[in-house]
Amino acid sequence: MNSAFKVHKTLGPGLLEKIYEICFVYELHKAGLNAVRQIDLPVKYDGMIFEEGLRLDVFVENLVIVEIKAVEQVNPLWYAQVLSHLNLTNKRLGYLINFNVELIKNGIKRIIN
Repeated sequence: MNSAFKVHKTLGPGLLEKIYEICFVYELHKAGLNAVRQIDLPVKYDGMIFEEGLRLDVFVENLVIVEIKAVEQVNPLWYAQVLSHLNLTNKRLGYLINFNVELIKNGIKRIIN
């Protein structure tokens, strides 16, 4: 999550989520990683595939799901949201990153499914 550290060090807290997301993905690209923003993924349910429904903030290397926040307090529901995204996509690793903190290490939560 070196990219998150770089973005936070440069921008600091207090900005809109979208700004952090754009800069975070830019840093991931600079690091040679494939990352996409605001990607829609199909949801499989009861034998059906629904093309609309699951939107990820950032999807890295088709393996890692990152949920970006810029809030004073993290809602525990967002942790559960990342877990649900991991379950629905059959992925194992996710991150919940809140950029609205004094020290970014306190805003990064690793989530393993």
